[in-house]
Amino acid sequence: MSSKDKNLSTHSEKSIQDISSKQFAIVVAEWNTEVTEALYEGAYKKLIEYGAKEKNIHRHDVPGSFELTLAAQWAAQKSNIDAIICLGCVIQGETRHFDFICDAVAHGITNVNIRYNKPVIFGVLTPDNQQQALDRAGGKHGNKGDEAAITAIKMLGLYSEITGQKTSVGF
Repeated sequence: MSSKDKNLSTHSEKSIQDISSKQFAIVVAEWNTEVTEALYEGAYKKLIEYGAKEKNIHRHDVPGSFELTLAAQWAAQKSNIDAIICLGCVIQGETRHFDFICDAVAHGITNVNIRYNKPVIFGVLTPDNQQQALDRAGGKHGNKGDEAAITAIKMLGLYSEITGQKTSVGF
C-alpha cells in the first residue's frame, strides 16, 4: 500500500514490548534538516511514549543520508545498543544522484542489520519533492519517524518471540 493511502503513524499494538531498559541509537542526516528534524521528533516522542528512557536514546548526526550506513554500523558495534533508527531524506532531483544514494543507503542499512543481528531501521524518505517529504514528516501522511520507532520496537519484540531471549544485545 502506498503512503498516499495510509497514515504512516497508524499501527497495530501487536509485538509491542516493554522497552524501558532498551538502548536506541537514532542516526539523523543533516541534509534536508526541516524534514529530518521532524522525523527525529516523531521517532523520539514515539520511543518515549512506549516507555524508552531519555537517557537510553542516543542521537548521532551525520552530514547526509549516504553517511547513515557507516554511523549505523558504528552504533551497532556497541554492545549496549539494542536497535538503530536511521532517519534521512533524499529528494528526487534532475540527475541520477538520487538513484545512487537511495540504492546505496538501502543496501547499506540492510547489510548492517544482517551483520550485527540487530534491528537497523530504514527511516529514509525518498520523495519526488519537498512537499511530499513534509507530508510524510508530520504532515497529512503522518510521520515516518513514528513508523521507524514503532518498527524498531516491534523488531525487538519479534526477536524475543522467535528466540525466547529478552534482548539482542551482545551479538
